[in-house]
Amino acid sequence: MSLQVKVLFIFLLAVSSCGYAQTISSIKVEGESKFSKDNIVNWCGIKTGDKIFPALIDSVKSNLALQLGNRGYLHGSFQNTRLDEIDSLRYQLNIDLNEGEPTYIKRVFVLGLDSASNLKLLPSFGFMEGRIFNKFTMEENISDALTYFEDNGYPFAKIIVSSIYFYNDSTSGEHLADINLKVEKGILCKIDRIEIEGNTSTKDYVILRELRLKIGQEYSQKVIDDLPAKLNRLGFFEPVSMPEFFLNSKSQGVLRIKVKEKQTNNFDGIIGYIPPSAPGTNGYLTGLVNVSLQNLFGTGRAAEIKWQQYDIYSQDLEIKYLEPWLFGYPFNFTASLFQRKQDSTYVQRRIEGSLEYLATESISASVFLSTEAVIPTDNGSSFFTVFNSTSITSGVNITIDTRDDPYSPTRGILFENSYSFSRKKIYGPQQFITPDVSTNINLQRLTLDLDMYYELFNRQVIALGLHGRELRGSFFEVSDLFRLGGANTLRGYTEDQFLGNRVTWTNLEYRLLLTQRTFGFAFLDTGYYLRNAEPQYKILKSEGFKIGYGVGFNVETNLGELRVSFALAKGDSFSQGKIHFGIVNQF
Repeated sequence: MSLQVKVLFIFLLAVSSCGYAQTISSIKVEGESKFSKDNIVNWCGIKTGDKIFPALIDSVKSNLALQLGNRGYLHGSFQNTRLDEIDSLRYQLNIDLNEGEPTYIKRVFVLGLDSASNLKLLPSFGFMEGRIFNKFTMEENISDALTYFEDNGYPFAKIIVSSIYFYNDSTSGEHLADINLKVEKGILCKIDRIEIEGNTSTKDYVILRELRLKIGQEYSQKVIDDLPAKLNRLGFFEPVSMPEFFLNSKSQGVLRIKVKEKQTNNFDGIIGYIPPSAPGTNGYLTGLVNVSLQNLFGTGRAAEIKWQQYDIYSQDLEIKYLEPWLFGYPFNFTASLFQRKQDSTYVQRRIEGSLEYLATESISASVFLSTEAVIPTDNGSSFFTVFNSTSITSGVNITIDTRDDPYSPTRGILFENSYSFSRKKIYGPQQFITPDVSTNINLQRLTLDLDMYYELFNRQVIALGLHGRELRGSFFEVSDLFRLGGANTLRGYTEDQFLGNRVTWTNLEYRLLLTQRTFGFAFLDTGYYLRNAEPQYKILKSEGFKIGYGVGFNVETNLGELRVSFALAKGDSFSQGKIHFGIVNQF
C-alpha cells in the first residue's frame, strides 16, 4: 500500500471516528435523599449529548464532592457511579450517591473586633453555630461584615479565615467544625480631600454642594455608591463612574471624582411658513422654538425660552429662570412668565415664582405663588368665549426623585404631587354676568405624577408613568382646564387635543438600551378626560378614553437627548400615524 493511500485511510478513519463519537444519552441518579435529582445532575458537570472521555467518572465524582462539600456534606460517597453501555455509541451515566451526614458548625471564634463591632457582628456569626457548615452562608456573613466596616470608616478591612478544624463528637458521633476568623480593620479613613477632574466649565462648588460631603467625615461605601446618581441628576455630565478613594503619602483620605461634561445648551426648533389661502389674505409662520440653557456659566443656573405657533391665531410663549442654592443654602428659586394666545378668543398671561427646599438629595418640597390674567378678544360677536378675569394662585409641591439618571433611568422613581388654590375675580363682559354667575370663584387643583423604572434584564428597562389632574370649583373656563394629547402626555394625538377638568393618562414603555443614554422603545399610552356639563353656557358633558401606541428611539446627541416616536391612535391606519419629536428638557 502506497504512502498516499495509507494517509488517506488514516484520515478517513479519523473522520469516521469523529462522526460516530460515543456520547451520554441519559443520566440516572440513585441514592439521593437530601438534594433533588435535578441538583445532582447540574452539579455533576456532565449533560446528555456530551462525548465520552477517559476521566469522565473521576470528573463527575470530583464535581459532586466539591458541590456537596460547599453545602456541608463532606462525607459523601459515589461507590458505584459508572457508565453503562446502551449500544456501541450511547451510554447511560449512573450516579450512585450517598450524601452522608452533614457537618455542623460548633463554634465560631472571631479575633480583632472592638466592643462596638462585637455588638454588631458577633450575633450574625454566632447565628451560624449549630447550623450545617455551608460555604455560601459563611461567605455571605463575611461579606455583610465587610460591608459594615466599609460603611463605618474602614474601606480596607479584611476578614481572614485562619483555620477550620473538623472533628467528630465522641458522644453523638456528629461531624463538627470550629471556625477561626481574624479581622484586620486597617486604619480609620476619613475624606480629607476631594479632587474633581474633567469639569472644564462647571465650577467645583456646584459639584461639591450637590454631593453634600463634609471634609473630615468618615468614609462610608454606601455614601460613595450614591454619588454618581447625585451628579447624574444634575444633567450636566455624561454618566458618572464610581469615584476612587485612596490614601496619599500623608495618609490623607482622597476622594477622586472624574466627570465628563456634556452639551447643556439645547436648541430645538422647526419653523414653517403657511402661504395665503386666498387673495387678499396674509401668510403666517408656524412652528416651535425651544432654547434651553442649562448650567449657565458653570454655576448650575438655567434659563429657557419656548415659543410655539399653532396657527395664525394661536401662540404660546414661555420664559423660565432657575437660581439654584439661593445665597448658598439648599433652596432653589424659579421664576416664569407664560402667555397663551388662544385662537381669536382670549389671551392668557401668568407670572409665577416658586421656592423649593432641597431636604435631601432625592426629596424636596416647594411653595409657589402666581398671578394670572385672562383677557377675552373683542371679536364683535355676541357669543360668550371667556370672562375677563384675574386670579391669584398659591400652592405646595412635594417631589421624590430616586432615579439613577434623569435622561435614561434604569431604576428608581420620580414622584410629584402638588395642590394649589386659586382665588379668581371676574370683571366682564357685563352682558354675560347674570345673577347666577358669581364674580368671585375659588378653584382647587390637584396633580399627581409617578414614574417608575425597573431593569427587567440586562439593558432592558420597563418604564411606567401614572399621571392625574383634577380641577374643582363652581365654574370652569377654557383657560382653566387641563390639556391632554401630544408628545408629553398621550402620543398618537395632536398637541392639547382634549380639554377636561379631570385628566388622567398612563405611559408604558419597554426600552432596549443601546448605550447608557441611547435606546429604542415600544410604548402603549392610555388617556381619559372629563369635562363637566355647564348648562348655563350650553356646554355639554364630554369625556373619553383614548389609546395610543407605537415605537420610537431616544438618541444622545451633541444638542441633547433627541426623542422621536411614531404613534398611532386606536383605529388609525398606518398613513394616519403621527410623528412626535423633540429635545428632552430637564428644566
